Amino acid sequence: MAEMEFYDVKSKKKFKASVFTVKEKGGRFFAVTKSLSGPHECWRVMSKEQAMKAKKA
Repeated sequence: MAEMEFYDVKSKKKFKASVFTVKEKGGRFFAVTKSLSGPHECWRVMSKEQAMKAKKA
């Protein structure tokens, strides 16, 4: 998978991750990865095209 930049709202810091899952909620696609600073998850909105490419990879 390609590397994506995420924003951790709890630590207020950006980080890059290449390991993430693609989830669909309410017709929108999200990249979801584990936070570097705690047990919570960080979500990022993806376009439908990005989601399809990530699912194929």
